[in-house]
Amino acid sequence: MNLILLGPPGAGKGTQARKLVDAYDMVQLSTGDMLREARTSGTEMGKIVADVMDRGDLVTDEIVIGLIREKLGAGKAGGGFIFDGFPRTLAQADALGALMAEMGQTLDHVVEMQVDDAALVARITGRSTCGDCGEVYHDQTKPIPADGKCSNCGGSSFQRRADDNEDSLKTRLLAYYKQTSPLIGYYYAKGQLKSVDGLASMDQVAASIAAAIGPVRAGA
Repeated sequence: MNLILLGPPGAGKGTQARKLVDAYDMVQLSTGDMLREARTSGTEMGKIVADVMDRGDLVTDEIVIGLIREKLGAGKAGGGFIFDGFPRTLAQADALGALMAEMGQTLDHVVEMQVDDAALVARITGRSTCGDCGEVYHDQTKPIPADGKCSNCGGSSFQRRADDNEDSLKTRLLAYYKQTSPLIGYYYAKGQLKSVDGLASMDQVAASIAAAIGPVRAGA
């Protein structure tokens, strides 16, 4: 199956994407990861990405769609693809839908991770990330282990995003509500939207997503 995870910054989309990768043998397509990979790949698309980023310009929707086309065409996802960070706008959603139809793929589920803004601010401002594997920790709900080592990979480098503060988060939330939240109505109208409580525990959210999307299709 192929699915999109929707939700504001800090809702836990990356964490749940990693759980889906493990549980369903899916491939996570993160816009940031694809751009970084392409930049050093040496391919024609990679050269275009490097040139744009070196100039300090914004990467266009066409470039991102081109990268997604490459990934879909590679045929390396036994369980399907998770779109993380794309689409962000209605225009991108239209472009993604057209690309998938062109390549004989379907978008099976769109999962919205619903959160309360005040609770989200509290969650984000206490967040740390393992610099080696990306595992997420929180000062209150999931502290860094007492031995100072990541429970997932054993690394000892932890980072806080510079913009994980209340003022920056409010700015990012405003951008989300202006640009990305219209996708909720867009996919609801298509009958593809499922919503889960994004503020539950990580395991509870994972269970809710699993219940929403169901088992992998036979032959997938």
